[in-house]
Amino acid sequence: MKKNRRETREFQVYKEQLKNIQNVISNTKVANLWTHEAAVRKKLKALNEMQGDGIKGFSTVQKEYRNLLDEISKKFLEDYNKKNNTNFLFEQIIKEHEKEYVSSGLIPVLVTHHIPKMVTEEFAHYLPADPKDEYSETRGEKRTIILHLGETNTGKTYQAIERMKECNNGIYLAPLRILALEIYERLSEDGVLCNLRTGEEEIITDGARHESATVEKLELEQEYEVAVIDEIQMIGDSQRGAAWTRALLGIRCPEIHVCGAYNAKELLIEIIESCGDEYEIKEYVRAVPLQIEPEPFHFNDAREGDALIVFSKKRVLEVAKLYKEQKIGTSMIYGDLPPEVRKLQYHAFVEGKSKVLVSTDAIGMGVNLPIRRIVFMNIKKFDGEEVRYLTSQEVKQIGGRAGRKGIYEIGYVAAMGEQYDFIREKIEKEDPHLEKAVIGPSEVLLKMKGLPLREKIALWSTREEQMDMYRKMDVRDYIFILDKIRTYKLEEKAEWKLMRLPFDVHNEKVFSCFIEYVEQYFIRKSKILSKPIYDDTTLEAYETYYQKVNLYYSFSKNFRIPFEEEWVYEERIRISESINQKLQYSIVE
Repeated sequence: MKKNRRETREFQVYKEQLKNIQNVISNTKVANLWTHEAAVRKKLKALNEMQGDGIKGFSTVQKEYRNLLDEISKKFLEDYNKKNNTNFLFEQIIKEHEKEYVSSGLIPVLVTHHIPKMVTEEFAHYLPADPKDEYSETRGEKRTIILHLGETNTGKTYQAIERMKECNNGIYLAPLRILALEIYERLSEDGVLCNLRTGEEEIITDGARHESATVEKLELEQEYEVAVIDEIQMIGDSQRGAAWTRALLGIRCPEIHVCGAYNAKELLIEIIESCGDEYEIKEYVRAVPLQIEPEPFHFNDAREGDALIVFSKKRVLEVAKLYKEQKIGTSMIYGDLPPEVRKLQYHAFVEGKSKVLVSTDAIGMGVNLPIRRIVFMNIKKFDGEEVRYLTSQEVKQIGGRAGRKGIYEIGYVAAMGEQYDFIREKIEKEDPHLEKAVIGPSEVLLKMKGLPLREKIALWSTREEQMDMYRKMDVRDYIFILDKIRTYKLEEKAEWKLMRLPFDVHNEKVFSCFIEYVEQYFIRKSKILSKPIYDDTTLEAYETYYQKVNLYYSFSKNFRIPFEEEWVYEERIRISESINQKLQYSIVE
């Protein structure tokens, strides 16, 4: 009965969103339709799984979403045929491939159509049914995994790192560069020699045997005495979850401490047992209780120590501007903000120069701040595929940042107006368990012959996973990059590195810089890359320039191209100071 009511509510949401999605798609260029296509497929899959017989209008809405998917896919196909001088027909492509079409989209099905039997057999040979078996050397080692599970702000990571400090050779794997930097600084201050490795910087300390790194930078060839994998619930994230799965399955270490949300417990146990590893569980509860405010929040209710949560950069700037106009000191945090600027904004809040903090969910993971109250100003977010309501786990992850032992002995959670009841319900609701870990394509694909890398990635994405505990990552960004560089006819190893560079492929100016670097290094055979430049002084221009500097660094680093590392670090500081000044004085341009 409860399932039927839940499905009816979900259906009504999809029905209400339909017309708006139709309007957006009809006015969007083909190159910008990828995100909308993924969102439509996600909704269509959910509708297909519902028991819709007793829901009025269900079949009509279901059909409309299918028509939307077909409409977008035909636009993709028309564009593909034009670029590749082909004449594929939509109906022929999806015939006998309905399930893959709805699951992965038209283009992955297209590029795997009529795959020769030899290639299919090669996939079966190189790719084991169980992803754990890709890490054969690790499977031969004895590992014990300690699960530190509980709510936000309960000391899970602290306890794990304290253990790591006792060993001779350890690694901490962070979800964010700023968190990897914080742990690096903490270990260094405690007298533990430590290296730092992220996609944007590398600090090598003489004599160091400990390392703090972002999870994507884990080198599986290295062996460690103690390892810490933080924010393990990210293992289910469609975009980045594969890095956590790879770390859990592949890290070569006898003692692994895994920290994260409690709702990952059952999935982690299933994976660990399949690997034949031993494990123990440590559960954590908050020392500082979390309390829901009795009444909805109003804009003029802001008090010192409040963190106001919105879900877009635009909204952060708008809300901060309103408070600054009232002479209320305000710090700001959002995804595009460089780590150096985040630190400056954090410090202003910690030191009391800012009364309130306006932030996206970027504070859900990372440094602990003296936050008295978390206030949800919005309850929807864009997750890379669609705008959706927050999950109970996300509400708790963010809300749990309230309270700081010794400063605020109670953490408060509030919400604006009509959103109050939603937040209360999510805080009180038990989180659904994570069901699947996300896996990504591995370098074993480079061993396979007979197909370009782009087609092999697409084929990999359409192969049905044989283990129920795993699902494949969304590879549309990989395919997008490989499609854009296909005319250069590069070696597969180079293509593999290029598609995995850490940059925002959807920022047109940054992507143009990426293509320019590809041409400089691979086509014009330049010995060094040209430094990025910027020609504007707006906030957006500074942030884009910062991303270009990071791309200059990571491109040079990955292909071992000589570059001025000191210039990169100095330029980051300079541009970060300019961004910080923009946030302090001009806010919105």
